Amino acid sequence: MGLSIAALAAAPGLAHAQGADLFYERAVMQAADQRCGLFPADVGRALASAAAQARGAALRAGASPESLRATSRAAAARAEALDCASPALAADAQRVRAAFAGFVRIGRLSYPGDVAAWQADRWSRTSAWRLEQHARFGADSLTFGLAGREDAQALVAVAQFADGARPYAARLVLRDASRTPGPYLDRWTGGPTAGLPLSHRLPPTGLATYMAEVRAPAGRDLLPSGGRQGWAFRFPAAAARALAALDPREAVAVEFLFPDGAARRAYIEVGDFAAGEAFLQASLP
Repeated sequence: MGLSIAALAAAPGLAHAQGADLFYERAVMQAADQRCGLFPADVGRALASAAAQARGAALRAGASPESLRATSRAAAARAEALDCASPALAADAQRVRAAFAGFVRIGRLSYPGDVAAWQADRWSRTSAWRLEQHARFGADSLTFGLAGREDAQALVAVAQFADGARPYAARLVLRDASRTPGPYLDRWTGGPTAGLPLSHRLPPTGLATYMAEVRAPAGRDLLPSGGRQGWAFRFPAAAARALAALDPREAVAVEFLFPDGAARRAYIEVGDFAAGEAFLQASLP
């Protein structure tokens, strides 16, 4: 096939070093799997997670979305030209299955970003968090991500307020991809995005807002270690889908609203949310 199977096999969960090359190779194998049915579902989902992470790493390293769309088209064309019955393809598919066999058994994985990281944990018995990112905003703290048992995972924000403040509502604010041409990266001059503050990654206009559906005191399985109390907010499923569709370099904001009219805002890096979500779906064979 002319693919670097060694690169695919080396640390399937870590794509930052080779970005665009790994994205191409994983995209080819994804497209070949769709055509030829090469992998069981768990390996296919693991490969999807790794491809999404490689794409995010390439974007953060300075690759443009246009160049990666061209890479996706090239990968699809390469896969379309492959013979599903080819012994060479069968051999490469076996190497990929072997490379990802350990990956699908991993319970925990970290997805570093420019500013923050997503922590994925599929099997914790003490915490309800499956994919989480932590943020500080002033004296307050936020844990945000996917929480729930087994397949019942929801997009949740848990805030702890140093002064004991009690918000009556929360909303998730992000770029509306249907109304904007692409990611907003204020004061970015091209190249890697490391060092660009999260507050400069959310546009001032063209925004979508999702109000939390549920507000309740946070249970122990949602509070960070040592945390005594906090407020938990659950967002609609559409909010998680919108978040996963954003550019990994972007940021979203969680705003907490108070009876006196005040609001407090925390920023979350989009990062490899989509890759982490795909990782959660990859289960043991």
